[in-house]
Amino acid sequence: MSHPISRMSHMLGSKSHRHGVSVALLLVSVCAAAVPAAGDVSSIPVASPADVGLSAERLQRIDAVMQRHVDEGRIAGAIGVVARRGKVAYQATWGHADRERREPMSMDTMFRMYSMTKAVTGVAVMMLHEEQGWSLSTPAKRWIPELGDMQVVHHEVDPETGQASQRLVPARRDITIRHLLTHTAGISYAGPRDAGGNSYYQAVRGPNARAESIGDLTRGLGEAPLHDHPGEVWRYGLSQDVLAAIVEVISGQPWDAFLEERIFGPLGMIDTKHYVPSAKHDRLATLYSPTAVGGIEPSGAPAQTSYLEKPAVLGGGSGLVSTAGDYLRFYQMLLNGGELDGVRLLSRKSVELMSADHIGDLARVGGLGPHDGFGLTFRVIRESGLSGALGSPGEYSWGGAAGTRFWIDPQEELIGIYMIQILPHRGLTYGTEFKNLVYQSIVD
Repeated sequence: MSHPISRMSHMLGSKSHRHGVSVALLLVSVCAAAVPAAGDVSSIPVASPADVGLSAERLQRIDAVMQRHVDEGRIAGAIGVVARRGKVAYQATWGHADRERREPMSMDTMFRMYSMTKAVTGVAVMMLHEEQGWSLSTPAKRWIPELGDMQVVHHEVDPETGQASQRLVPARRDITIRHLLTHTAGISYAGPRDAGGNSYYQAVRGPNARAESIGDLTRGLGEAPLHDHPGEVWRYGLSQDVLAAIVEVISGQPWDAFLEERIFGPLGMIDTKHYVPSAKHDRLATLYSPTAVGGIEPSGAPAQTSYLEKPAVLGGGSGLVSTAGDYLRFYQMLLNGGELDGVRLLSRKSVELMSADHIGDLARVGGLGPHDGFGLTFRVIRESGLSGALGSPGEYSWGGAAGTRFWIDPQEELIGIYMIQILPHRGLTYGTEFKNLVYQSIVD
């Protein structure tokens, strides 16, 4: 059985992919699919833009902008998908999955999702929360004892000499599941540094790291101090990897087995794993890096080839490879209140809690704007005026380090997915342009 979205793109032929032509207008002639049976991998229903309140003419502006980036050599290729009111109204590919080999971007091209893995982890945790009833305020040490009795790096300055120093102090409270879901556990990516400037995470994350599983990594983090007292600072980091280890303990299953049995299989996400199987190697997009003159070149980072084999440490905060079609099914499940095609993973109330702001006015370190809210693994828009961007209050979103991104807008019943592979992606605005151009197409 073909891929949820790629089935339609194959019907439309390869010429549109080679030349980066949008298939949005062609959707008018494609009949919406019948609702598939539970667990089926049939496509999300399709509609013309006008049928779901979008302007086909305005959607064409996306093609002009993205094709210009391809023509100018700023991106090799990209994918954009828009679904509204439960139906796909726009999907397009531009450029190449591998520019040097002239391999066209296709709707079944596979991408390194990086931090878009986190949303999947959040859903996994909430599924167990629903099934067993424990509170999100439950200390993580219940399942990972090494996460108890944590210490925090305390910085101070001598008022007389002005000399800075640091010492370790007991954490004011335990790390909870909610702290981990909201990045308020005091755990970062690089790790706090000791007086000599060395990361406390060196043993589990450095060149000679000893971690051989997600459980090893988590227990190793428990031996290091925290940046902050839990619950007091939003700080982006390895919290979702810790949650993956906790899911393993609670479920009694390896992390990847849980995901396949409980999420990917039921939702028909047939191309989502922590690595690309050998039979699909030719579908993995090439990873690019920015050049000093504004172009791109093939990346020399380990991630260029490391995803072709199953890694020892299967992450909860990063590590998945997937397609636009697979992730569309996942996000449509969330927008539907936890259900898709007769398969229910979560209750509506759990999705509402995940997409609500949990951090209020906490201090933020890295990756979050001063007016953004944050839910259980998602950025949340609290007020459109404060965000200064097109969107709606209650919209939730996140992205990946190589430029993949998504947003879900419950008010507009809208999902947007943009896929690209450029690492590092700092300072690049292609995903933001895509989002702005989607919102300007709403006419009803």
